[in-house]
Amino acid sequence: MGKGGEQGDEGSTERDAPMLPTYSWEEVQKHNLRTDQWLVIDRKIYNITQWSGRHPGGHRVIGHYAGEDATDAFLAFHQDLCFVKKFMKPLLIGELAPGEPSQDHGKSPQITEDFRALRKTAEDMKLFEANHMFFLLLLAHIIIMESIGWFTIFYFGTGWISTILTAFILAISQAQAGWLQHDYGHLSVYKKSTWNHFVHKFVIGHLKGASANWWNHRHFQHHAKPNIFQKDPDVNMLHVFVLGEWQPVEYGKKKLKYLPYNHQHQYFFLIGPPLLIPMYFQFQIIMTMIVRKDWVDLAWAISYYTRFFITYIPFYGVLGSLCFLNFIRFLESHWFVWVTQMNHIPMNIDREKYQDWLSSQLSATCNVEQSFFNDWFSGHLNFQIEHHLFPTMPRHNYHKVAPLVKSLCAKHGILYQEKPLMRALLDIVGESRASDASVTYTCGPTPTLYRWGK
Repeated sequence: MGKGGEQGDEGSTERDAPMLPTYSWEEVQKHNLRTDQWLVIDRKIYNITQWSGRHPGGHRVIGHYAGEDATDAFLAFHQDLCFVKKFMKPLLIGELAPGEPSQDHGKSPQITEDFRALRKTAEDMKLFEANHMFFLLLLAHIIIMESIGWFTIFYFGTGWISTILTAFILAISQAQAGWLQHDYGHLSVYKKSTWNHFVHKFVIGHLKGASANWWNHRHFQHHAKPNIFQKDPDVNMLHVFVLGEWQPVEYGKKKLKYLPYNHQHQYFFLIGPPLLIPMYFQFQIIMTMIVRKDWVDLAWAISYYTRFFITYIPFYGVLGSLCFLNFIRFLESHWFVWVTQMNHIPMNIDREKYQDWLSSQLSATCNVEQSFFNDWFSGHLNFQIEHHLFPTMPRHNYHKVAPLVKSLCAKHGILYQEKPLMRALLDIVGESRASDASVTYTCGPTPTLYRWGK
């Protein structure tokens, strides 16, 4: 009787609630500007214009969905949906009109429905629950390598062999710490976001000297709109490289030639893997923390540099320690670039196509075959497809959901690519040499064509 009374009260509340205004997709899609942003989640329309600046993941990642349905991205990035929805209530301004489809831009409702059913199956299989011992062992093996590196110098001295050996050990440690911070940054370890954020700052800050907020704001954009020009920062090459099929053509039409792009497959090896972390990322991270006055992340980063120089200045002096640090970052940078780009550079890189979540992630990612070494070497990013579809899923469960993803892709005729490790690495080189569908310079009688990336 009491329960029936409660239901009656709830029904009365729903009847008394004011009706929300309804809008068409045509109206929603008009609000896709930096100063005017609406988005749709579960057919509800939210005005995020003022709030996007306070979005924990940064204003850009949420702004990339202005004028679109963001339901699957919302589910992918957020762990505690009930908590997040509390912040959404004041932003609610309406809902889609009854006759409007749930998806925008002609996205397939069947693919979307089937993917959400797959996600529900993964949840029922408890694939979003982490094995904490797995991540503890990963952290332990990083700390052990750091200790071995110091002991090698302490015991064997600062000769060339011991220095180079230690640099390689510490580069391995840094690369593995990079994969581990990636896990915590995606909130894939603990159920409470607070604990994930804290350990993320410890790993990326104290163990690597980088910024958690810088990483969040950059990396989440990549996940939201992978390989999409002007939305994915990972394909923003600052005129150093041209990628895909559309960008080279645009550069050719506008006669933009900041660098000799027909030789980019050669200078990639000189300025790509060697310099990304020790120069570009290191400078960008420090400047971002200072400009944004992110003093917490800066303090974590300072703790890393303090620990490193206290450890190695007694052996190498100040200048020697600086050179040693940058040599470690130089080695790590090669590892990072090759692993992260083998899943994306050979894939489709283009302008916004407004695809459904499954199709957009599969067009921009591919997998590398599973093995114990491949899993460890890539931080389980050899399962890049599963990671992009379910970024909050603990990485040790990717292999369990992979057969379900393959089956869904086969059902809808979506290409699911999986390669051997060496083939994936060679594809980066192969794409850099490709000359089809390329930049066209029309200043001469015969156009010059070249392209890098696909």
